[in-house]
Amino acid sequence: MDVKQYLANNRKGLHKSKERAEIKGSTRKIKRQKGTGTARAGSIKNPLFRGGGRVFGPRPRSYDQKVNKKVKKLARKSALSYKAKNKAIMIIEDFDFSKPKTKDYFSILKAFDLDGKKTLMVLNGGNKNVYLSSRNLKNSKVVINSELNTYEITDASNVLILESAVDGLESNLK
Repeated sequence: MDVKQYLANNRKGLHKSKERAEIKGSTRKIKRQKGTGTARAGSIKNPLFRGGGRVFGPRPRSYDQKVNKKVKKLARKSALSYKAKNKAIMIIEDFDFSKPKTKDYFSILKAFDLDGKKTLMVLNGGNKNVYLSSRNLKNSKVVINSELNTYEITDASNVLILESAVDGLESNLK
């Protein structure tokens, strides 16, 4: 439910098609009412004609959904416990880079044999160089423990949590 809400809230909902009244053009009657042998016809904007408006077309709308905080927390807990049960969570020592280098971040992933897999790394915050180093990798995502959500947990095949982020993660799940 939390994942469904996350995906729905990311939708823009900007789809729109023109309806009869929004089409540019004249509103005159295109042919007389009787005597032509064909069906009666009014405006050229009629949805029956080519170039006419759409009947009950899509309109811009919000897809936002609401999920209670307790349900979100429960979803995060169950997603993390599922990953733990499948041995897809690793708690690793804290590290930081002096400058952002993708090669350094990739070497850490390679050390845990995660170089081709979709990986989520949970930080405590303040590790800007780690975040910047990971941005260039397609299958890797770095988040702060306060911004962790169920979709990111379930989307990743492996979750790496820094030791400093464990306490913050526990307090977020209580």
